[in-house]
Amino acid sequence: MEELGAVFMMKQAKLLVVSVLCLLGGAALVYVQSAREVRWLEDYYSASLQEQESVQGEMVQESLQPAAAGADAIKPTELYALSAVLMDGDTGRVLYEKEGDTKRPMASTTKVMTCVLALENARGDDVVKVSARAAAQPDVQLNMVEGEQFYLEDLLYSLMLKSHNDTAVAIAEHIGGSVEGFAKLMNQKAQKLGCTDTHFVTPNGLDDKDEGGVHSTTARDLATIMRYAVQNETFLKITQTREYSFWDLDHKRQYQVSNANAFLDMMDGVLSGKTGFTADAGYCYVGALEQDGRQFIVALLGCGWPNNKGYKWKDTRRLMEYGLAHYQYRDIWKEPRLEELPVEESVPPAGQLSGNATVPLLCECSKEDRQRKLLLGEKEQVKVTCTLAKRLKAPVEKGQLVGWVTYTLDGEILWKFPIKTAAAVEKLDLQWCMEEIFYRFFH
Repeated sequence: MEELGAVFMMKQAKLLVVSVLCLLGGAALVYVQSAREVRWLEDYYSASLQEQESVQGEMVQESLQPAAAGADAIKPTELYALSAVLMDGDTGRVLYEKEGDTKRPMASTTKVMTCVLALENARGDDVVKVSARAAAQPDVQLNMVEGEQFYLEDLLYSLMLKSHNDTAVAIAEHIGGSVEGFAKLMNQKAQKLGCTDTHFVTPNGLDDKDEGGVHSTTARDLATIMRYAVQNETFLKITQTREYSFWDLDHKRQYQVSNANAFLDMMDGVLSGKTGFTADAGYCYVGALEQDGRQFIVALLGCGWPNNKGYKWKDTRRLMEYGLAHYQYRDIWKEPRLEELPVEESVPPAGQLSGNATVPLLCECSKEDRQRKLLLGEKEQVKVTCTLAKRLKAPVEKGQLVGWVTYTLDGEILWKFPIKTAAAVEKLDLQWCMEEIFYRFFH
């Protein structure tokens, strides 16, 4: 009996100790939680605007290559064109411009958009019937006759090689139902491509205006349209063809057209191009070239008037040669140094009764992103900035967004990659404290 009494007394004492520990644990938790809340509120209100500031500073990519002495002196500043743009065909970034955003008439360079819409909205074996309006268009003409019929594919060669105005109207009426309906499609497409200052009135580029304004574009927008067009293999096939012959459907007349884009033979790697001229627009040109994996687009507006037909070739060569000489693809990836973030009100690290946990981070990007290259000039540097929260508050989920790695060039954002948590972190609560106390007491 004495032994049983002793055992009973020991169990009672043990239960009493456990109860006391529970009470102390609860009180400790309340104290810890209160203290943490006070610190959290103080920090929050004193530094809330700094939550998303970078804690690592800015990581600026090392100089890619020293600029050649006098590089600025050989920029193509002396151009005949009133407006000019040299564009990177890969990204659409403007590498050089002269009044690139000034609206001007664009003459038959308009036909690049006409051809694109025909390729995307009709079939090559579509039969196009010539209307009186199409047949009445001024020179340059295929000399169509009202009522004649042609395959659309044949007319696209007439459109792009010899720039026939009657052909453009016949194509427009076939696809859009009317010139006005087709112009609406042209403007919708331009807007979709990101053109901000382009207004189409005619499918052939003849000087005209309507309630929306004058038929016009900018060198930047025109280059954007050509950049899109050269991604179409059929467009390239048509515009690279030197000679083409075809018949009307009744086989009454045969037509022969030759390519008016003389620039095809002026430099290696020319992909495409379209000339244009009207009294208001002057000589215009838009063309694309590719060498050593680099693609350049040149757009010229108002590049001389008669008798200065050759100015557009001189300006185009000057801009293309400048791009080839001064822009190369370079690696731009910079691995961010991501330290673990502290997590407020979190379960302490394993084996500890106090302190806060930290959470590892990762930059979410693909292998292709890490191998990304950018066409850069000698003096250009890509700036890489890591913007990250200073701390987190539990609970934290795995994959939670906590910041960004941003790539910029001359203040323009190129790419952004998210920074996310690589693990989850639990919140410190009463249940965790109780479980930890019982575990440590009985083990």
